[in-house]
Amino acid sequence: MFALQQDDAARRAPAIWRTMLNLDRGLVNLVGRLTVTGSVPRELRGKPLLMTANHIGVFDAFVLMAACKRIGINPRFMLAGGILDAPVIGPALRVSGHLRVDRAKAATAVGQFAEAAEALRTTREPIIVYPEGRISHDPGLWPERGKTGAARLALAAGVPVIPISQWGAHEAVYWGTETVNGPADLLPLAKSGLSAPLRRPRFKVHFGTPVDLSDVEPERPGAGVRAHAKIMQAITDGLIPLRRHEPVRPRFHDPTRPTDTVSPWKPQH
Repeated sequence: MFALQQDDAARRAPAIWRTMLNLDRGLVNLVGRLTVTGSVPRELRGKPLLMTANHIGVFDAFVLMAACKRIGINPRFMLAGGILDAPVIGPALRVSGHLRVDRAKAATAVGQFAEAAEALRTTREPIIVYPEGRISHDPGLWPERGKTGAARLALAAGVPVIPISQWGAHEAVYWGTETVNGPADLLPLAKSGLSAPLRRPRFKVHFGTPVDLSDVEPERPGAGVRAHAKIMQAITDGLIPLRRHEPVRPRFHDPTRPTDTVSPWKPQH
């Protein structure tokens, strides 16, 4: 029965997205070594599901895709409108069924939130979102404070939340720059990325147990904050064993990544 569920999920995914996932798996295997622990419970497969991951590098989305493929699910991402509007890749991602999120003006934010909640409520494939909203600037690369959007979305849609913890993808490609103004800005990314297959970093991804949000009443003030804290703590708890030999700072030094924030979730050593 489990194999049938995997096959059914694969058939539902658009052909272009299945192709992209297969290509991604080859890329990740070329660049490094992937280890996956945990999974998504069988009873949650084929149903609306939100998956929340820590954000550690520009390559980590590729690692997450490969990890999901390994456990037999075809995820979608919640992506910024700018990515979906980009030439070439944008149309492919739109056809693949990813959810759009625009950093809209306040006048349209409420409507967009309602649309996103409805889309999440009706999808049959897991949706991955980064609650932090950006790659962590914490010196130790522990999760940043993040924003409550993902938590509020899960509460509004009434869907389960699976925390994903990951480590190692930050070693594949440098952070680079906030904006790209010319070829020189891409040089650090190119150098680090091209050397990654020689270094063979180990990518670790852990799928945690569903976050218990049963005691969070969606209509009460501060519900999003409380749910967000539970989700971020679950991500951090899963991250601790993945980096047990690097409890304070990552051994891999990325000179381009900003380190100007402090994580409120990191364990006290």
